[in-house]
Amino acid sequence: MTVFSRSILTGAWMATLGALVATAAAAQEYQVLFSHGFKPDSPHHAAALQMVDEVAEASGGRVEIKVFHSGQAGTARENFEALQLGSLHITTSPTARIAGFVPELQVFDLPFLFPSYDKMVEVLDGPVGQEMLGLLEAQNVLGVAFYIDGLKSMTANKPLRTLADFEGFKMRTMESPIIMEQYRALGANPVPLDFLEVYNALQMGTVDGQENPINLIHDMKFYEVQDYLTLTDHAMLGGLLMYSLDWYNALPEDLQKIMHEAGVTYVQRQRTGVQEIVARDLETIADSGTTIVELTAQEREAFRQATLPVHEIYTEKYGDEMLNRIYEAAK
Repeated sequence: MTVFSRSILTGAWMATLGALVATAAAAQEYQVLFSHGFKPDSPHHAAALQMVDEVAEASGGRVEIKVFHSGQAGTARENFEALQLGSLHITTSPTARIAGFVPELQVFDLPFLFPSYDKMVEVLDGPVGQEMLGLLEAQNVLGVAFYIDGLKSMTANKPLRTLADFEGFKMRTMESPIIMEQYRALGANPVPLDFLEVYNALQMGTVDGQENPINLIHDMKFYEVQDYLTLTDHAMLGGLLMYSLDWYNALPEDLQKIMHEAGVTYVQRQRTGVQEIVARDLETIADSGTTIVELTAQEREAFRQATLPVHEIYTEKYGDEMLNRIYEAAK
């Protein structure tokens, strides 16, 4: 049983759920629980709150969504399991965090896969992305759309310009075999840690650095405990907006349409929100005293060449059809 499914039966969760049920009996036909791991001032949470209002209006008050942020209801893996059980209705997760359930999704975590942000969006919203979303149905989960945090950079207490800089370096990663292999290819030691544990691990020296897009480095204040931010744009960080399939299928057809449209709107709003704040967030990080490091084309190419074998690791396990389709679409 997951943390979410345990916690909604005890303590504060029992009180919360009781209030939700009472409210449902009085007014709403459907109470919907939405859990995510982002901070309350993030574009993700802002988009979730707008989704609450829009669904309530579109459904004529028949649907009420309750949002829990900052991992209040458990980790990404626990929330995914709760979707499968039906004790949670909506969640988001990075592709890497649910690789144990749908390993093929790791293709989107491969280093240097997309030449630009626009090509990344084109692939995720195109036939390849839709096909990958469909793989979730075997897990009793509906993949609605991909949210995007952008291309990742690295922080450390030194610049990360050459392969020599990674020797003996403890890099925090998500629990993703593909991402861990990427850092082994660079010469580092990958250390998988939950996202909410990273700040303390950096502060205490349990790990030497981490990777994330600019907005998450800013939101989690990793720059407070790291002296350098190296702009690598080496891989995508994105994830999925997902619904419990049993719950979604049990909705009336009109509410299914409302929920699907609201999910697509959520993702578009999240993407726009992130794009709007990246420049501001980077300025805040620089103003804090963190040194911003920009790689030369030659330095970045050395990283790309060193990590190309990770693509081969993926194809050895899952074949090359999907990867070749992404190569073609991303040209």
